Amino acid sequence: MGNLLRLLSRDTPKRDEIHHVFVDFENCQPTDAERPMWTRVESVLSEGQAILHELQQYRGAAEEIRKAISSPKDEDLQEKAWHAVLPLVSQLKKYYEFSLKLENNVPILLEALCSKDLTPNQHLETQQALFKQFAVILDFVLKFDDLKMTNPVMQNDFSYYRRTQSRKRMANEENADGEEDCVSNEMANRIALFYAHATPMLKMLSDTTARFVSQHKDLPVENTTDCLSAMANICRFMIEHEEYISRFNKEETKWFCLRVMVGVIILYDHVHFVGAFAKSSSIDMKSSIKLLKDQQPARVEGLLNALRYTTKHLNDETTPKSVKALLAE
Repeated sequence: MGNLLRLLSRDTPKRDEIHHVFVDFENCQPTDAERPMWTRVESVLSEGQAILHELQQYRGAAEEIRKAISSPKDEDLQEKAWHAVLPLVSQLKKYYEFSLKLENNVPILLEALCSKDLTPNQHLETQQALFKQFAVILDFVLKFDDLKMTNPVMQNDFSYYRRTQSRKRMANEENADGEEDCVSNEMANRIALFYAHATPMLKMLSDTTARFVSQHKDLPVENTTDCLSAMANICRFMIEHEEYISRFNKEETKWFCLRVMVGVIILYDHVHFVGAFAKSSSIDMKSSIKLLKDQQPARVEGLLNALRYTTKHLNDETTPKSVKALLAE
């Protein structure tokens, strides 16, 4: 861990010393000090994989909705579409509610990892398991948003539900089992706003991190940005150097590191006042983008698009033209 401390020291003269660091994402375990918070956050994160698996199977009710819209006077088709969409709305509600759970736990992790009672160096030395949990959240967020962007029927299903729900209420229709009330009007508005974003989970995470910084006036912004930039650089260098990537037991760990790198870059860009792309940034954006472009295009296009469309400072004048050109390719 001494190398990790040297990495994060503000007066470290050589950025390339970061390549001496290996973070064992596959086997990292919480210390006794971390365990209470780790256990609390883990109880939430344990739901994430099931949600991703469920979302991968999401097929929607496009056919039932199409038939209902094509034959608006056919009550049988209207009811079939309505009952087809109700369980899907329950799923979409569950995903939104999970985002709220993450929103509540992210500040807890950030406060533990960035508090001023320890330096960022000391946090990284003693709380690697909590850093891994933060990385797992980033990994989930990018996976969820990628699935959402490639599955537009999710928004279509919910839009149909809202239109039909409104019509039923205006007609004072009453369903015996109360199914049409599975989502209240207020909740439906919030869910609709959530899914209106191209990357809803990332939007939530970026807003939550920015809000954490703004609300903790007594906490130097650098405490947060130093941790974020360190994670991005660590992930990049572990993938760049064969001597470290060869220590992974699973191929998926490589893609995990890449997703975390991108997620951290985006968060850094939203929190740091000059962002991740400026020359003064402590993240080497050119190397990070080149690393992504060296991978299988189909597996990283979503990550590149996340950098293109969900960052805050990419189009600033302070962003080098060479970086903009790399992302524009």
